[in-house]
Amino acid sequence: MTNPADYRPATGTIPARPGVYRFRDPHGRVVYVGKAKSLRARLQNYFQPLERLHPRTRAMVTTAASVEWTVVRNEVEALILEHTWIKEYDPRFNVVFRDDKSYPFLAVTMNEQFPRMQVMRGERRKGVRYFGPYAKAWAIRETVDTLLTVLPMRTCSPSTFKKAERQGRPCLLGYIDKCAAPCVGRVSPQEHRELAERVCQVLGGDAKPVVRELTRQMEEAAENEEFEVAARARDRLTALRSVLERNAIVLAAGTDADVFSLVDEDLEAAAHVFYVRDGRIAGERGWVVDKPEPLTESQLVTQLVQEAYGGAEEKDVPPEVLVPVPPDDPALVELLSGLRGGRVAVRTPARGKKAELAATGRQNAQLVLDQHRLKRATDLTSRSAALQELQEALGMDDAPLRIECYDISHTQGTNQVGSMVVFEDALPRKAEYRQFTIRDATDDTAAMDEVLDRRFRRYLEERELPPEERESARFAYPPQLVVVDGGLPQVRAARRVIDRLGITGVTVVGLAKRLEEVWVPDDDFPVILPRGSEPLYLLQRVRDEAHRFAIGAHRRKRGKAMSASELDTIPGVGPSRAKALVTHFGSVARLREADPEQIAMVPGVGDATARRIHAALHGSGGMLEP
Repeated sequence: MTNPADYRPATGTIPARPGVYRFRDPHGRVVYVGKAKSLRARLQNYFQPLERLHPRTRAMVTTAASVEWTVVRNEVEALILEHTWIKEYDPRFNVVFRDDKSYPFLAVTMNEQFPRMQVMRGERRKGVRYFGPYAKAWAIRETVDTLLTVLPMRTCSPSTFKKAERQGRPCLLGYIDKCAAPCVGRVSPQEHRELAERVCQVLGGDAKPVVRELTRQMEEAAENEEFEVAARARDRLTALRSVLERNAIVLAAGTDADVFSLVDEDLEAAAHVFYVRDGRIAGERGWVVDKPEPLTESQLVTQLVQEAYGGAEEKDVPPEVLVPVPPDDPALVELLSGLRGGRVAVRTPARGKKAELAATGRQNAQLVLDQHRLKRATDLTSRSAALQELQEALGMDDAPLRIECYDISHTQGTNQVGSMVVFEDALPRKAEYRQFTIRDATDDTAAMDEVLDRRFRRYLEERELPPEERESARFAYPPQLVVVDGGLPQVRAARRVIDRLGITGVTVVGLAKRLEEVWVPDDDFPVILPRGSEPLYLLQRVRDEAHRFAIGAHRRKRGKAMSASELDTIPGVGPSRAKALVTHFGSVARLREADPEQIAMVPGVGDATARRIHAALHGSGGMLEP
């Protein structure tokens, strides 16, 4: 661990201009890249007393050993340089977007003398036109096969092309008129390039010129009674329309837009984009993000859009970009407009078809995140490795095949609820989740003591049951590992309960949320698991699931308490009416915003009762009258 004061630059040496900065560790590796409108103001924030910094920022500055910066002319240049350096250095403290899978693209190699269509994955190459991405490679091949009927451009490999050129005979596609056969000189290089341009035009969503040309050929041939020529033009027109109809129409004709959606959670996020061209979905893409630092949704949107258009060409940027929330950096609009060579509008759709498409995108983003988690969770090798590494890191005799995690949720000490979630073989076992209503605790430590005491006393009772009765008992099996949400005080409190009850063979650890440190009862220093490692990921999933389960139970309890404490005191409002009111409006807060006419619309509530409820909720400064 380094001391930031040792490498802090003198304030006067830092320029008060836009720029990009890099923090490096003692080995010279870049650990963080950032941008700033004023380098001086931004960098000074990193060199405050450590206790004032966010824990993740504190971890970064104590990992780094030096900082350097580069001045740029404006904020747009800062955005571009920051993105370039993040891609180059892959800093451990920066957010990194990863494709949730390797999407295939339909590519046209305009950088070759005789361009060809092919399926491509991975990094983009200069001079190659990309269309998609597509969800499946077979969808591209179907599109190519149909499109070759209309626009027969080259699709063969360089070796096949050279062989045909050497032998003076085209391949099979050339004989069946699905290739213009530039290899044997049927078309000139310029004619074949024009053919490739028309293919790009159709794939880019502008098929109208080709449709008009085929229609004209068909009509002229029919007038001249050249029926075979007319039939070929008709078949090509049908094939072209087949290609176009494979993409669903979602927005008005002529609309070009990219629709981004985001699902943001504490440790991870997922993003999705629909590429809409001429009102049709031309492709989609998804990303998964590990968040090494806390970011707002607006900051994530800025970085998502940067990622999506990093290295983009003019034709890749549409005139409209739809995002779930406005980006936090206004320079992003200037960056996109500069890439496109024209104005780009960045908007948040509120209603209509665009909002509906954004909602569908959000569902896709949630699926991306769920599939990512499922892939990690259901990977037997990863699960086994995680349990083995966790056993070694914690010095356990056996792998923790059963893990129980406990969390406490409350509102300023009221409506306290404890949760217990169970993972067996690193997978959640939801049938064994339990929640505890806490009665006497005065703080989180006392609440944890109460929950664990009740759980393990039940275990001591139920382990004496006959085998056939233990199968249906709720607490008959002990865990090998108990995880509590918190640091050393919470861990030691949990350990005291288990020792007090005389239970052996149970390891207790705590996972501190801010720095993801693993605390054990007998050590003053935490166990540090590598970020991104499988054992830490498992502990995070267990902890987050306990937190989610506790919050859900607490909200249900709080909702019941609110209806009982606030509504049941109103004359004429009993438990049934209170429940109906809360169900109809969703909460007492929303009920308070309603007028008497709206309240009277609730079944079982008349006009007189509605006026009484409204008066009670708004009397004495919004509190209930006695």
